[in-house]
Amino acid sequence: MNRIYFDNAATTALDAEVLEAMMPYLTEKFGNPSSVYSYGRETKMAIENARKQVAKILGVTPGEIFFTSGGTESSNTAISAAVRDLGCKHIITSSIEHHATMHCAEEVARDRNIPLSIVNLSENGHVDLTHLEELLNTHTEKSLVTLMHANNEIGNLLNVSAVGELCEKYGAIFHCDMVQTIGHYPINLPALKIHFASAAGHKFHGPKGVGVLYVNANMQIKPMICGGAQERNMRAGTENMYGIVGFAKALELAMAKHDEDSQYIFGLKKYMHEKLKENFPQVMTNGDTFGECLYTVLNVSFPKTDKSELLLFNLDMAGICVSGGSACSSGTTSVSHVIKALYNGQSSTMIPIRFSFCKHNTKAEVDAVIEKLKELV
Repeated sequence: MNRIYFDNAATTALDAEVLEAMMPYLTEKFGNPSSVYSYGRETKMAIENARKQVAKILGVTPGEIFFTSGGTESSNTAISAAVRDLGCKHIITSSIEHHATMHCAEEVARDRNIPLSIVNLSENGHVDLTHLEELLNTHTEKSLVTLMHANNEIGNLLNVSAVGELCEKYGAIFHCDMVQTIGHYPINLPALKIHFASAAGHKFHGPKGVGVLYVNANMQIKPMICGGAQERNMRAGTENMYGIVGFAKALELAMAKHDEDSQYIFGLKKYMHEKLKENFPQVMTNGDTFGECLYTVLNVSFPKTDKSELLLFNLDMAGICVSGGSACSSGTTSVSHVIKALYNGQSSTMIPIRFSFCKHNTKAEVDAVIEKLKELV
């Protein structure tokens, strides 16, 4: 059975060129980057070259890039540091954030005994910027705004520039979870007036277990992890050397081929949508599907019936990998918190499915999935 993988928002396959770049550091170049002899110096140099490469692509200085274990660590670090070190005494987020942000914000607010505000959403799931400004204006204490650039389930894109302007106007700190957009769009961080940004390599054909935290040079925060001088005294522990090299290579390749790949992937999304509407007129889309939305994500809902209730399970049994939401909820039968928030909890009559595409997918795979759906639904 040939497997069809339409869950690229959860993770992507490692690019062959990325693996090739990593291999020397998995084999003969195994020195500890903190060691002073040649084996250590060559691996330390590889890390710093990767840092420069990532910084250049994102339009920042190498000193503003810190390598982490992934998006979750990066977001947790930014949220915690903004409250602990930068004087934020109020957190603003949304009800459709990734749990790495939402749960951390809730925990920090509870631990520090500070208010947590949830910004309103429009009918199609965009952040209400008017309400965001009201929240910033009505709290006299310094605020942290933590909002994702692109929602990982419905694909909606945040107007990052507008949020950055509002944060600057009210003296707020802005953390942006860019896990779904760094590696998928050309991004110049300084132009966006962001203080912190999170990224993860495995979302754009890089390795798992490695990410980036961008920290604006004006933000003076304490170490993320104590115990050593790695990452300029900010994150103790021997570096994920081959992961870091792989992250930089994957980002380089993604940006070099962005125009070609994004156009192709968006074409697959449109084709899938056309075929779904043609064969299942009752299917509805979730989010701002063909407006301000990721070109990689198509989230739809089937009406709940005896047949559709086990749709995710039956697609899996047929070798088709999709999800009902984020990777955290793949394979579960409960509707995700994002879909619940989008429909104010009135989501019990729908079966949402997220199809997310990459450069390796084909129209033939879309056709195969449609045929299987016709059997199942």
